[in-house]
Formats: sequence, structure tokens, C-alpha cells
Amino acid sequence: MKKLREWFSIQLAKYPGRIILLAILLFNVVFMVVAALIISSFSLDGTEKMGFFEAAFYTITMILDAGCVQFVIADIGESGVAVAIVCLVIILIGMVSFTGAVIGYVTNYISGFIADSNSDSRRLRISHHFVILNWNTRASEIINDLLYCRKKRYVVVLVSGRKKEIQREIDERISDTLHVENKAVLRECLEKHRVFGRLVYLFRRRRSNLTVIIREGDEFSLKRLRDIAIEKAESIVILGDDVNNAVCKYDTREKIRDKSKGNAQTIKTLMLVSDITSADYSEDGQKIVVEISDDWTLELVNKIIKYKQVDGKCNIIPVRINQILGQLLSQFSLMPELNLVYKELFSNKGATFFAEKRTVEDETAFVTDYLSSHRCAIPLTSMAEKGNGYMFYSAASERDIARGGGDKAAAPDIRLNRNYWIECKNVVILGHNSKIREIMEGFRAFWNEWHRKGEEILRIAVIDDLESLEKMNGYEEYPFVKRTIAASVYDKDLICASIEEIINANKEDTSILILSDDTALNEEIDARPLANLVYVQDIIAAKKEADPAFDPESVDVIVEILDPKHHDIVSRYSVDNVVISNRYISKMITQIGEKEAIFDFYTDILTYDTGETEEYDSKEIYTKKVSAFFDEIPPACTAAELIRGVWEASVGGGIPKEKQNPTVVLGYVKPGGRITLFEGDQTEIPVKLEKHDKLIVFTNH
Repeated sequence: MKKLREWFSIQLAKYPGRIILLAILLFNVVFMVVAALIISSFSLDGTEKMGFFEAAFYTITMILDAGCVQFVIADIGESGVAVAIVCLVIILIGMVSFTGAVIGYVTNYISGFIADSNSDSRRLRISHHFVILNWNTRASEIINDLLYCRKKRYVVVLVSGRKKEIQREIDERISDTLHVENKAVLRECLEKHRVFGRLVYLFRRRRSNLTVIIREGDEFSLKRLRDIAIEKAESIVILGDDVNNAVCKYDTREKIRDKSKGNAQTIKTLMLVSDITSADYSEDGQKIVVEISDDWTLELVNKIIKYKQVDGKCNIIPVRINQILGQLLSQFSLMPELNLVYKELFSNKGATFFAEKRTVEDETAFVTDYLSSHRCAIPLTSMAEKGNGYMFYSAASERDIARGGGDKAAAPDIRLNRNYWIECKNVVILGHNSKIREIMEGFRAFWNEWHRKGEEILRIAVIDDLESLEKMNGYEEYPFVKRTIAASVYDKDLICASIEEIINANKEDTSILILSDDTALNEEIDARPLANLVYVQDIIAAKKEADPAFDPESVDVIVEILDPKHHDIVSRYSVDNVVISNRYISKMITQIGEKEAIFDFYTDILTYDTGETEEYDSKEIYTKKVSAFFDEIPPACTAAELIRGVWEASVGGGIPKEKQNPTVVLGYVKPGGRITLFEGDQTEIPVKLEKHDKLIVFTNH
């Protein structure tokens, strides 16, 4: 009955007209049955031999056409007055009372009911759903990533306005994703099954598993929140506002100034939501994910957590979006391949991260034992979160974690370069955004972990307009920023000459990070990074033409864009490292909403160890050159053998514990950016590493 009520509540919210139509049809059927019973059962004169079905047929024909009464009353003189009166009453009720008064009343009721449903005032009977409060540029991607969940999901969105526009945005995003996914499925089916490929495709194609209900109303209203059954929700996401949807530069500056001080709306919403979810009548294990972009909001959120969070009842997770995006963009500049790696690992598609509730006393011993008996998942690390222990894995599905692996996979004799050190990184930053300080702090963390006295590990040059450089005090506080060049986007010659000079001056590869100003006006969004991209590609093309031996892959271009519609434009310029920054936050929020423990894991892998220390506690994902990482490049083997061989070489062989650097291989990168992440049965994945490849590893250092 509970499932039936939930289904009826959802159908009533989504299709009120359909429910009313069914009610009208049911009323017609009941009326016809009763009328037929009267005619056939009372044995009136003229109808003694008439059966029920015959009477039902004549009842319908009389109501539809009064002239059809002759089939029941052939001769009024012979049939008698009683049957004539009964037939006339049925006709009058059917044609006058029913088609007139009742239908009129029902029509008015239907109009009122539909208006009531469209006004979003009807309460939803629903549970274990995903709730989004407020709307911004990251919201549709949160919903889109839920497509890759294996179970059917209900999503309820509560917004203060723009309901139709938001519904259209969601429909377009989901439609685009299904089109791309199914296009790939069709291609695979036609390659494997040339005759019955299209038939196989009909069974394998991806279908939407989402039911999205959008409600319009005040997010601070207790009634509105209860109408969407927030006390029964599995996860609740509280989104912040955007600043780049203004059409006036003065309005934009005002919004930026207000947002930098704090977000009182987020605090207000969280106070109300946490009050409901911490109550005795609410569901256990609810997760509240809150977007935060400033210190004032973070401080108040932490106070609310202190007073309102009830472990096991409602858990509040603050997500610092600017800090995370800053860390991501700095890591992508240092190791561009991580952009493509994180695109998969941070989503529900393909290889991804999973958490298993488990207390692990000796992590090294556990990983060694797990690798000896499992082949379909990769153990990463253990962490404690709110008094609970968790083990984290990389796998294609949660089922793969428990799957055994048959015979023990051999660990080949692999020799690691014990003196390995990351080579110096050269980065050019073009432009700025509101997260520039967080980006620089990400570089500082890397510099702190890898810097050695007397050696350079990071060289950065910043090319930006004079006003933005002055806001950052010329980047003087960052010892790794070696040069700043004041140039607007229109100073093409100065920009190109500066970049070419930096590329020529460095033997190592150079990364060029092109930032998109998220405080720009609507019509200017992504305009400057696209112009800067044209400049950079012209430089690379000119160098290739002047020197055929020049390797274009020695210059990695990372372009941040805000509007996903510009993705195709950037891709046509042969740039694989397109960073749609909002999508990363969306993917992370989706995963945190489903797997709460994953939040601390994400925080750890995005943060380098700080300070001068020989002990590295934080673990990160690196891409390391095969030629420098190994003493000898391993021979052709399987993924299972490579994973176990590298693990044994990093922790075994009598290495003192303080000298160990536990390393797990997640995959590898071929020249040109072709990435392979290990998922599924590792014994069936062939691996042949070459000196120009890079290994994707999860390690302390």
C-alpha cells in the first residue's frame, strides 16, 4: 500500500489530467452497469427476456442517442408505462443530469484541481528521494549524473521561479546525454553484431531512470518543504546563487561584493532544513550537502553542524566550491591528464570511487591481502569518519568489490626508481576568475610538498589585465610566480610574444591554463578564454610550421569554460583538456549525496601535504612518466600483474616502513591523451608500457 500511495502521489503530481480522465471513465462504467441491472433485473413489462449484456448495450445507445429507445420499447402500448418511464429516466439522467450538471461540475473541479496541481500546493507522498533547493549553473549537471545510477531515482527541485525554463534546461541536458551515450552503444553493437546489431541496441540502449518533479515556491517556507516530503528525503542539496547572470556590470559588481561577504540565504535555508531533518519523525541517515564559497558562511555552517547535526539522523556536509575548483585547476595545470582521469573517477560512469564500511588496523597488510584474492576492484586507502572506519576502492560497480578472483595473480619483478622526483613544472596562466586565489593556494601546496632547497620545482608566469594583477598584489606572495605581464585580451602581439618566449626558454613541457571570468556579463561569458585560445593555437601552429621537429604535445592547453555549449567550439581547436568547472562540483555533490563518506576522501586526494616534512600523510593521484618512475620498464603483462608488482615494489622487499611509499596503479596514459583506467577483471586487461607513457598512480608522494 505504501508503494501504491507513492506511485499515485507521483502520478497525481505529474499527470493530474490523466487521473481525472480515469475517474470520469470509471463513473461512466458504474452508471452504465447500474442502469443495465435495473433494466434486466426488474423484469419490467417488455424486458422480461432481456439479458444483462443486452440491457447494457441498449442503455449506452439510449444515452448516446435518445431515438435508440425503440430497441427497448418497440411499442409503448404493448411494453407498458413502467418500462417507458425507466428508460426515460435513464435518458434524462444520462443526457441532462450527467452530461450537463455532473460534467459541468466535474469540469469545474478538473479546472480547479489542475490549477491547484500547477500551483504546487499539493503534498507529495514520496520517500528516499533526492532534493535540490535553489538553482544555479551546476544544478542540471547534478541531475544529469544521477542518470548513471543503477536504480530508479526520484528528484524533487524546489525553486523560487523560472519553473518552465528550468524544466526545459533539465530536459535538454538529459536528452543530450542519452543521445551521446546511445550513439556510442549503437556503434559498439553494430561492430560486434553486424547482422542483429540494431536489435541488440534496442535492448542495451540507455534509458532515463529519473523522474524529476519541479516545484515552485519559497525555499524558506516550512509548508513548502513539508509538501516535498523533505523529512523523508535521502539527500538534500542546498545550492548557492550565481553571480554571472546579470546584464549590468554595476549589478554584477554589487552581487560579487555581497557574495564575497557571505550567503545569508544559504544559512537561512540550512537552519530550517536541519531543524526538520534532526527531528524524531524524520528518516534516519539523511544527508544535507551545502555549497559554500566564503569563510563567513562556512563559519556559521559549522556552528549549525555543532548544534543541529545528529549522527545517524542528519549529517551536514559543507562543500567549499571555490577551494575545490582551485585545487582541481592547479592540479590539471601540473598534470593535464588528470582532467580526463577525474572526469570518469568523479562520476557514476565507468571506474569510480566507492566506500565500504570497514575498520582497517594495518592498511598495508589489508591491501596486500585484498590484492591476493580479488581481481575486479582496486583498494586505495582507509579513513575514519565520524567514528566509523571506511575502506575506499576504485571499481566499475559496488558489486565488484566483493568479487573474488580465482587463482592468485603473480606479481612480476618490478623495480621502481627510489630517487624519483617530479620534474620542474612550467605554467602560464592567462586571465583570471573569482577562484584565482584558491588556484594559487593549490600551486602553493604542491610547491610545499615537492620543493627542495636549491632546486626549482615550479615556475609560473601570469598574463592578465593590470587591474586584476594589482588586486593580487602582483602575485608577490607566491615565490614560484617568476613573472607577471600586464596585457588585456586585445593585446594580441604582447600575449603571443610573451608565451612564445616562455616556451622557448624552458626545456620542460609547458602548461597554459586559460581561465574564464565567472563574474563577466552574460553576453561575455567565455568570450575572453576563447580569444586567448585562438592566440595560443596560432603560436603552436607557427612553431610547428617553423620547426617540423617541434612536438605540439610539449605544450598542454587547459581551457576553463563556464557554459557547456562552448565545449564543441574548444574541442574543434584540438584541445582535449576542456575544463567545464561547474560540472566537477556537480559530479562531486552527486556522489557525496549518495556516498557521504566519499567527501573526506575527495578532500584528502585534492590536498597536497604542506610544510617541509619527510612524512607524507595525504594521498593524491599523480601521473608519472614511465621512463622516470621505473628503473626498468616492465615487460608486457596484465593489469592485475602490474598493480600487484608496483604495490610489492613500493612496500615490500624489506623496505623500512618509514621509507615506504605505498603506490597503487589505477591506469595509464598513452601519448595523445589516450587514457585507460582499470575496471572489471584485471586479468583480462593487457598492458604494454612504453617510455613515453605515463602511469596513473594513487600514492602518498
